[in-house]
Amino acid sequence: MSQFQRLLLVVTPDMCRTPAFERAAALARVSGAALHMALFTYVETLAAVGRFNPEGMKEAVDSYLGGHREWLEEEASILRSQGLQVTTEVVWTKHPAEEIITHVQEMPVDLLIKDVRPESAVMRAFVTPQDWQLLRRCPVPLHLVTDAHNPLPRKVAAAVDPFVHTEGASEFNDRIIRAACDLALQCDAELHLLHACNAQGGQPFGSATLNLPWLGTLGAKMKSTAQEAFRLLADRHGVPERQRHFLLGPPVPTLTDYACRHEVDVVVLGSSLRKSLEQEILGSTSEALLYRLPCSVLVVHPEGVGELDRYGR
Repeated sequence: MSQFQRLLLVVTPDMCRTPAFERAAALARVSGAALHMALFTYVETLAAVGRFNPEGMKEAVDSYLGGHREWLEEEASILRSQGLQVTTEVVWTKHPAEEIITHVQEMPVDLLIKDVRPESAVMRAFVTPQDWQLLRRCPVPLHLVTDAHNPLPRKVAAAVDPFVHTEGASEFNDRIIRAACDLALQCDAELHLLHACNAQGGQPFGSATLNLPWLGTLGAKMKSTAQEAFRLLADRHGVPERQRHFLLGPPVPTLTDYACRHEVDVVVLGSSLRKSLEQEILGSTSEALLYRLPCSVLVVHPEGVGELDRYGR
């Protein structure tokens, strides 16, 4: 049985096949899922014309959108000739994230696929890029694609933290693994389970490290407890021993290094949502990983984010 029934691809306005385009087509091909390709665009210079010449603006916008519709339909026709069920849409909107989320809710879809466009730290400090709006509010798994060297991923890794004991953490780890399983099963890819344990005996203090005996004992106990929790989680989901990876070190560099050295195609992450300055933002670990991982990511939210729950659990 297919893991996906309908996919939504956010198409870039520059009218070219991107990594996300190739990934979406490959997933639709292997799953038999319907693919809706939507292009959301807005050109400030064209909109500015309307302040002085509304009729001229309408004509310019219609011409601009017409060219994009023609290109998108040509690409869709190629995919339809391969047996895919494809629909297209071009939307003129100044608020693409709002439109995308509305599409996800109304269609509905099982997976949102989009090219990732990293922003600088300075930009993230002053504006909310489209990607971050979707990461905060998208009610279905969000697949941000950086490259499609393998159109279908061959190795999928779920990054979990079974050592967290906050309310709902266990269920959230289960959701992350289920999303990774869905993707791996659909693509006939290897599923790996990762946890980076930062249990260390020395505590950094300025430029030195305090190596106190009690810290070493505490670190050993933390490691042992985390290993057991990781084992129980992997057992519950039937992950083979050789595909479980309990790693030692700080999460961001450790997981990044693993993904690079083992040529992981997709890392599945949980969006550890928290409140800060009255806004919902991703946890610092997830945020850092999104901008450092050498591969694509699949981001899963806790249950209750948005109005839809893709898993219904």
